[in-house]
Amino acid sequence: MNATWVNNSLLVMARILMSIIFLKSGYGKIMDFEGTTTYMAAKGMPLVSLFLVGAIAVEIAGGLSLLLGVKARWGALLLFLFMIPTTVIFHKFWGLEGSEAAMQQIQFMKNLTIMGGLLAVTAAGARQPGLSSMLGGCCCGCNTENAEAK
Repeated sequence: MNATWVNNSLLVMARILMSIIFLKSGYGKIMDFEGTTTYMAAKGMPLVSLFLVGAIAVEIAGGLSLLLGVKARWGALLLFLFMIPTTVIFHKFWGLEGSEAAMQQIQFMKNLTIMGGLLAVTAAGARQPGLSSMLGGCCCGCNTENAEAK
């Protein structure tokens, strides 16, 4: 079995699996817009509605980018940058105590792990299969770099 094919296949699976959390989160925010605005306001966020619409757009666009392999590097980078303030604002485990501190620390670490995966996609690109490759790339992945740059 070709090592390049195996590596590309694993990267595609990782990309698709990472997309799920962002698509589900974006959809959840749409379905409970009011509840999410209340939660964000309780965390001290200004301009809650504006930031919420932005979060939905980033999560849905970035999630679809990962899922479909369209501009996956840009989608992964966008999600990575989005997760920096999101993680710091919503998962402040420092200053908390007991089970709440432990839960928020787990969420914080989970986000750091996802961010690492997003950086890997940013570095590696979509690989195969993906709409970018179907629309202009090679089926074996040899033209991935060129397809991602388009």
